[in-house]
Amino acid sequence: MQVEQDMIGAAISRIPSGCSILAAAHDDRRSGVLVSWVQQVAFDPPSIIVSLKRSRPIIELVDASQKFLLNVIGDHSTSTLEHFAKGFSVEEDAFEGLAFRTTGFGPIIESCIAHLKCEIRQKIPVGDHELYVAEITGAGVVDDAKPYIHIRKNGMSY
Repeated sequence: MQVEQDMIGAAISRIPSGCSILAAAHDDRRSGVLVSWVQQVAFDPPSIIVSLKRSRPIIELVDASQKFLLNVIGDHSTSTLEHFAKGFSVEEDAFEGLAFRTTGFGPIIESCIAHLKCEIRQKIPVGDHELYVAEITGAGVVDDAKPYIHIRKNGMSY
């Protein structure tokens, strides 16, 4: 059985993904989390899915506000990736030391190459994660930089 699990993990790790910062705000609190499971799922209306592990503190803000802002990391933005890789509670200021602009959806990080303003349309429990289906209601692109591409060492963990 373990051999099969190891093979599944190895095969899943070959699926490339990008990395983005999901930012959310509600009342006077805001936070951000590094996410790699994001995918476009519809043209009309333009929609994406994002998967968040249930233990992520930011879920509290996403569920309360029913929206989020997805900041797409460029292949040159390793410092932004490293900043958010350590994780933050909703009591910590995840954006301290970063250049950003505040929006009603969450902060736009200046070092990122694009952003998507998203409104939650559906939340689906999947294993140890929550899958959010969100409609894109606004967006921006900073430059023609390429997105960061992530390949995991093992498909059974981050």
